[in-house]
Amino acid sequence: MSVQAPARARGRAPDRTGPTRIKGNGLAFWLFFTPFLVGLVVFTIVPLIWGATLSLFEAKGTVLPTDFVGLANFRHFLVDTAFLKSLRTFTVFALFIVPVTMVCSLGLAVLVNGLPRFQSFYRSVFFLPTACSYVVACVVWRLSLFNGLESGIVNQILGAFGLDAISQWLSASPYWWIVLVSVRLWLQVGFYMLLFLAGLQAIPSQLYEAAAVDGLSPGGFRMFRLITLPQLRTTFAAVLLLLLIAAFQAFDEFYNLTGNNPETRPPLVYLYNIALGSQQDFGTGSAGALVLTAIMVVAGLLQTGLLGFGGNDEGRRRFALRLRRGGRSAR
Repeated sequence: MSVQAPARARGRAPDRTGPTRIKGNGLAFWLFFTPFLVGLVVFTIVPLIWGATLSLFEAKGTVLPTDFVGLANFRHFLVDTAFLKSLRTFTVFALFIVPVTMVCSLGLAVLVNGLPRFQSFYRSVFFLPTACSYVVACVVWRLSLFNGLESGIVNQILGAFGLDAISQWLSASPYWWIVLVSVRLWLQVGFYMLLFLAGLQAIPSQLYEAAAVDGLSPGGFRMFRLITLPQLRTTFAAVLLLLLIAAFQAFDEFYNLTGNNPETRPPLVYLYNIALGSQQDFGTGSAGALVLTAIMVVAGLLQTGLLGFGGNDEGRRRFALRLRRGGRSAR
């Protein structure tokens, strides 16, 4: 027995429970990772730290801090009517673009998902505008589609229906909202369509089969409302968060289509004019960027807490209950 036991022990493969190390790949890892790390530090981390530093100083016409002003730059935005008006502009824009994009993206995803053939072709067709530059799209919208001339494409379409041509597409409300929302919608609806399409294709087919056995008609509205929409809850939460962040970051279409119009100036355009415009006030501009970032973080946390990304329904109910209790105590 004493002779056979070592033999059996030698015949067994060693039990490896720890992480597997691949020898000779350390240099390759650092060769691939170092450029990304350097870019992250130089173009992201250092500007964030330097911007936070400048927000506490007066820095006009220079990126070097001069006089320490503390929180004065932040207090400026609490009473700045132009900044508050830019937040109102963002709110109006978000109320238009977020629901319209969600409805159009979901509708296209449902249509493409129901096609028996050529799904890859239509996915590519609807996703293709995402690769287009915002600046190029704005130039096309401004000079061709909504140029205000009777020869403009949209005005020709209106004339075909017996309607008068509109010359104030970019100078009067509500026409400029049509231009701004339409260009953003064309550019981003394909991306969110792919997200919804991935969510639709992840729904188990057994759910639809069981619902059909229970009497729901396949492809009907009740099937969509009772089966598809609940299964897309996580996708809805992710798309809503991405759309809100994208709306906060809206810059190109506003700057290239309406310029520095105070009535159509979102926060980023306003902060851009402060920091890089005629004022060259980098301290106030950095403080405004941090204020806008804080608003984005709070909005994202509220949206994530109320809708969530997973199945923690009890946690979301408790979060909503705390918000209601906080509101009652404030009143």
